[in-house]
Amino acid sequence: MRIVLLGPAGAGKSTLALRLGKRLGVPVICLDDIWQPDWGQSDVPAFRALVRAAHAGEAWISDGNFAAATFDLRLPRATLIAWLECPRHLSAWRAFARVLDPDSGHRIRNLPRVLRFIRNFDRINRPLIEKLRLEHGGEVPVCHLAGSRAIENFLNSHAAIGNPP
Repeated sequence: MRIVLLGPAGAGKSTLALRLGKRLGVPVICLDDIWQPDWGQSDVPAFRALVRAAHAGEAWISDGNFAAATFDLRLPRATLIAWLECPRHLSAWRAFARVLDPDSGHRIRNLPRVLRFIRNFDRINRPLIEKLRLEHGGEVPVCHLAGSRAIENFLNSHAAIGNPP
């Protein structure tokens, strides 16, 4: 099983990825952990090489959008795409709360940029992500998860399936 998790910042992608990876016993690949804070456009080739290597395995959970830089690498190998749908105010609250956690790796200086990303996600990012999703993984099944009940059902159904060889 190779699952790509998509959605706005603060939607719960990382939390779901960790829970799902633990239940299925498969590696979790967090793109935010691969992309370094001091990197710029000239570092995209190095990022792509690391993403390609991380997704070479037969089973993984891939957490993050990075559509323009990575969809051509990840989506053709994916067996499922899960879109996490989250109200904008909840995404913003979660983004704010995680900068207060010193172990999260998220920094207060990045909060204005993250909040702009959340505010503009449905208008700017979602259409771009959808265009690139159709271009690179249009045949990959998509599951939309809205709310904690849908996420729990998703977790339980995939834990029951397990990780077939």
